[in-house]
Amino acid sequence: MHPAHGSLSLRQYGPSPGSHAHDHFQVLLGLDGTLELEVDGRGQRITAGGGCVIAPGARHDFEARHNARCLVLDTAQPDWASAVDAPVQPATALALAQYLQLALTQKDSLAQHYGPLLLLDCWRAPLARPTRSQRRIDWRNLTAWCERQLHTPLTVADLAQQVFLSPTQFAVRCQQDTGMRPMQWLRDLRLQRARTLRAQGLAMAEIARRCGYQSASALTAALRHNALH
Repeated sequence: MHPAHGSLSLRQYGPSPGSHAHDHFQVLLGLDGTLELEVDGRGQRITAGGGCVIAPGARHDFEARHNARCLVLDTAQPDWASAVDAPVQPATALALAQYLQLALTQKDSLAQHYGPLLLLDCWRAPLARPTRSQRRIDWRNLTAWCERQLHTPLTVADLAQQVFLSPTQFAVRCQQDTGMRPMQWLRDLRLQRARTLRAQGLAMAEIARRCGYQSASALTAALRHNALH
């Protein structure tokens, strides 16, 4: 390990341990599975090749329903401040994470010494410019917009309009980027918000109203069905 650059580790995530914060940067790169994160009240999802940089002091919580594995860097290196809200190139990030995963298991590996620097380079690498037929969707902004509208009915056309795509194009991109159909993705977002509000102690009727369900019983049924799948 090179203390100036930080410490790399491989971690498996499951049920939420509760929100917490660190006095250093925490960098996560997804290897497999899906990790649900909430950082300072903002939700996001890390899948294979996805990444997130959590700033020092940021309250965060995580949950993986079917377990998820990530490469994790804990570091006080100040250069990571510029990467907190920056996206990462999924294909490049996944290739690097898989290499470092293997290297960390090898005796006398230099992964702890050079891995943190390679990760920083990965975050600094420019994103590939999308082609006309592959306009990049800013899922973080779209998620934030949807979270403000969850109390209203939303259609695929509403989502597509926010990212300047046709409903058909958006449906294809949603399946490619998230592995879910648009309304499945939206339903997942509603239920994620509902679980957060339930943990805050709100009444089910109020949660249902805020999350766009017609009644508390409809929301309860949706949560139960989602937990079984």
